[in-house]
Amino acid sequence: MNNFKEKVDFIWSIAEILRGPYRKEEYRNVILPMCVLRRFDCVLENTKTMVLEEYKKIKHLPQEAIDEILNRKSGCNFSNVSKFDFNKLLADPDNIADNLKDYINGFSRNARDIIEHFEFDKEIDKMDKNNLLYLVVKKFSEIDLHPDVVSNAEMGLIFEELIRRFLEDAEAGDHYTPREVIKLMVNLLFLEDDDILTKPGITQTIYDPCAGTGGMGLIAQEYLKELNPLAKLEFFAQEINPQSYAICKADMLIKGQNADNIKLGNTLSQDAFPNMKFDYMITNPPYGVEWKPAEDVVKREHEEKGFSGRFGAGLPRISDGQLLFVQHLVSKMKPITEENKKGSRIAIIMNGSPLFTGDAGSGESEIRRWLIENDLVEGIVALPTELFYNTGIATYIWILTNNKSSYRKGKIQLVNAVDFYEKMKKSLGNKRNQITEKQIEEIVRIYGEFKENEYCKIFDNEDFGYRKIVVERPLRLNFKIDEERIKNLPNETAFKNLATSKKKGEAGLKEIEEGKKLQKEIIEALFSIKSDKVYKKREEFIKILKNLFKEKEINVSASLLKSILSALSEKDDTADICIDSKGNPEPDPDLRDTENVPLKENIHEYFEREVKPHVPDAWIDESKTKIGYEIPFTRYFYKYKPLRSSEEIMKEIIELEQIIQEKLKKVIEL
Repeated sequence: MNNFKEKVDFIWSIAEILRGPYRKEEYRNVILPMCVLRRFDCVLENTKTMVLEEYKKIKHLPQEAIDEILNRKSGCNFSNVSKFDFNKLLADPDNIADNLKDYINGFSRNARDIIEHFEFDKEIDKMDKNNLLYLVVKKFSEIDLHPDVVSNAEMGLIFEELIRRFLEDAEAGDHYTPREVIKLMVNLLFLEDDDILTKPGITQTIYDPCAGTGGMGLIAQEYLKELNPLAKLEFFAQEINPQSYAICKADMLIKGQNADNIKLGNTLSQDAFPNMKFDYMITNPPYGVEWKPAEDVVKREHEEKGFSGRFGAGLPRISDGQLLFVQHLVSKMKPITEENKKGSRIAIIMNGSPLFTGDAGSGESEIRRWLIENDLVEGIVALPTELFYNTGIATYIWILTNNKSSYRKGKIQLVNAVDFYEKMKKSLGNKRNQITEKQIEEIVRIYGEFKENEYCKIFDNEDFGYRKIVVERPLRLNFKIDEERIKNLPNETAFKNLATSKKKGEAGLKEIEEGKKLQKEIIEALFSIKSDKVYKKREEFIKILKNLFKEKEINVSASLLKSILSALSEKDDTADICIDSKGNPEPDPDLRDTENVPLKENIHEYFEREVKPHVPDAWIDESKTKIGYEIPFTRYFYKYKPLRSSEEIMKEIIELEQIIQEKLKKVIEL
């Protein structure tokens, strides 16, 4: 691809013409649809005359029939019946806006649908108004984008590089995936499947729910074609951005593939392939992006359908939808049957959040639990940072399958490839590192060998699970009826609510007055027996209060008594343990703690060993025990680096001081 950079730079130079009427972030609204139109124009150039002659003969037929006949005549999956092409548009500069619209309207329905998603008519009017349209069309007419000159693969690269430049200032969650990362994902995706790599004439499907311009599907097809030219990999995709969708669909159309396999829409709220299962799935979902636009649909599906829908395992927090896409992909796996013993494989790249975010019982933890307990996670590969163009964050490739090899069953492989990169000679946005072909091969080899080494660890599924136990300690309170503690009483909710009413009018006023009277009676009663005596047994103190209120003929409810006890109490480690109505110790919420006990370990043995020696009066509230799962990836590959000795540090300080003294001396001498 010797002329790749030259073509990209030329197209980018056209964008500079738009400066002024267009802001930089608006260039794509013109450049991308013009690239598609010019590509279409070049593809149809050789058959244009034949198509127009045929059209004269059949234009009385229904539009659907016309498109079908002319698409065959053009040798493509689309055609154009307008008398204009790019060169003829330039012959009539005064009417170029109307003629360009006529040219676009001349496309067959499938191609016209693509251009319409760019909403290009308003850009034509805007360029015409600012005397830019002729210049832009003229510039694009100078570049030959015919497939004989610019291959489909190279055209894909051109689109991707242009989009990368347009996305340089995009949000961190909006990623364009570098090609070397996709190549690694594709290698890992096909690694365990000999049939598709070797079997002649085999047909399989691959699906991307966040397709962008379709780069992942394209690279997967290229990879397979190199290894097995007689195999067919049919690409299905959905994309939320209309421009990216249009580019992806245009690419499919030009390659002669079924462009109807590409759908527009939000995958989470509107699954475009509700009844389909796929052999392979590959995607890069948005990171840390709210799924609020799809919230109502997703929650309804979760609540009403459970595991018969896509989101049965749980819902992550609203701020990050990555694990929703994981569940969506798993729902598209082909079940293992007598006819299909192969199942499906998934490669998905995500940031670190899905590994560990969320405590036991949270949506994220429950999703991880479901994935791991169903033995769907085959392996995870940690990638170097600074691989993406608009973020330097750490990323991880997850490989999922419902048909693990026998030696992988019940196991999860972690591969630490964070050091497998080369520094780029010139940074591209945040992208300062790249993974070379050799490094891709090495990562794939380590993953495929399935042997523990410096870069690879293998775990049982249960190693990532834990029980979160709640450790309780007894409540110990002392009680005293003195002026200071009685003053706490008006702050207690139940006592305060005595002087309020939900009733209206006279009835409400009467209830408030009665409440205030009761408040006064309680306080006066307490002051009547105030003293400095401290009670360290709650049961004894409750009897004193009950006797007092009985003597004063004050009716005190259970909730009101509780608030009085709260006001008159203080925490006291020397006091007796407070006992509930069943005779059990009452826990102190302030002393409550939790421990995460590995699933493989007995919680009682752990408790006796790790907790009891430090807090002998503690116990486990087993009714609150929850199971959680997390994958603390970096912990498993952490290498301890001993601190430098004080002598070494002091020596360095002395050397630095000497250097500074010498430099100061030179300055003074000057």
